[in-house]
Amino acid sequence: MKKVKFKTEIVQGQCDGCKLNTLLVCLDNTFYRCISCGEDLEQKVNGVIKYIKVDRNTDLFTHGQS
Repeated sequence: MKKVKFKTEIVQGQCDGCKLNTLLVCLDNTFYRCISCGEDLEQKVNGVIKYIKVDRNTDLFTHGQS
C-alpha cells in the first residue's frame, strides 16, 4: 500500500467566492480551500497573489509539476 503524504499550509487571503478576507488551506502547491465558504480556489501569482474560483475548465493535473 502506497503512503500518501500531505503538506498543508494555511494562508490569509481574499476568497473569490465569498469575497471575505479569510484563512485559506493549501491542498497542494496551487489549490486552496476557503474555511469560510468551502470554495476551492486556484492561486494566481502575477505581481499580486490572487485566489480564483476553480471550475470545470481548470486543469487540475498540470499544476505542481515542473
